[in-house]
Amino acid sequence: MQADHYLTIGAQLGEGPAWIDEALWFVDIKSNTIFRVDTGTGTAQRWSTPEHVGWVLPSATHGLIAGLQSGPHRFDPADGSLTRIAQVHTDLPDNRLNDAAIDGEGRIWFGSMDNLEESASGVVFVLDKGSVRQSAIPPITITNGPAISPCGQYLYHVDTLGRQVIRHEIASDGTCDSGTLFLDFDTPERADWGHPDGAICDAEGGIWQGFFGGAAARRFAPDGTLTDEVFFPVSNITKIALGGPDGCTAYATTARQGLSEDELATQPMAGDLFTFRVKVPAAPPRRANT
Repeated sequence: MQADHYLTIGAQLGEGPAWIDEALWFVDIKSNTIFRVDTGTGTAQRWSTPEHVGWVLPSATHGLIAGLQSGPHRFDPADGSLTRIAQVHTDLPDNRLNDAAIDGEGRIWFGSMDNLEESASGVVFVLDKGSVRQSAIPPITITNGPAISPCGQYLYHVDTLGRQVIRHEIASDGTCDSGTLFLDFDTPERADWGHPDGAICDAEGGIWQGFFGGAAARRFAPDGTLTDEVFFPVSNITKIALGGPDGCTAYATTARQGLSEDELATQPMAGDLFTFRVKVPAAPPRRANT
C-alpha cells in the first residue's frame, strides 16, 4: 500500500498524532509547535510553546494535557495558555519528553530522552491523577511509544536505537513488569527498515509502528505477525493516528530532521502529513484522569 500526501506542514520533527474530538492533533517537537487539523476542511491551527513539546492528549477533567520538555502541562487552546502539572528531570536539562499514551485507568505513560540522542537517560513516567512517578521500565537513550493494548493489559515500549519493542504487563495497581521482547528489528533481513519510532494499538490489539529512516509504517498482530505495510515517498515516518468517522483513516506524521540537503531535494514532502485507509479501526478513545 502507498500512503497519500494529505497536508503540507514541513515539520522538523512531526510527532504525537492523536485523534481528539473529531480533529487531528500533533506536534512539531523541534519547532515548539502544537497543531490541530480540521480534517473536514483541511485547515490547520497552530500554537507556539516555550519548550520542546512531545505530545498532546485529552483530559477527562480539564481540556488537554501537553508534554513539554520540563513536564506535563494543562493546555488551553482558547488562549494558548500552559499550566505546569508536574516537573521532571530537574537534574537533566538536556532531556525532553518524547511520546505518550493513556491506559484503561486514565493514566498517561510518557517517555523522556536525551535531546542530543547520546545518553541512556530516557525513562518512562506515569501521570496518575496529577501525580508523576517513574515506572520500572529500564532507562534507554530514545524512548518511543508507548502503545497500550485496548484491553489495557499490555504496554508496548519502543527502544528506538536498540530497534526493539518490549511488551510489559500492566498490573492492577498501575505498575508494570520488566517486560519481554516482542519485536526485534535489529536483524539482517530487516536492516533496511530503519528505526522503530512511535507506535499505537488498534481495536484488535494490532500495533501500528512508524519507521524513522525506513519510509514505511507497518502493522503487527498481537502475536507479532506482520499484517500490513504502507510505503511513503519520504524517509522519516514518526507515528500513526487512527481517526475519521469510522476510525479507519490513518494519519502519519513525518520529519525533516536528519535529512541532508540532497535528501531534502528529493523528498520535498518530508515533514508533511500523510494518510491511508486501514481495515481495523481505532481502539476506543481514552481520556486522562488528570
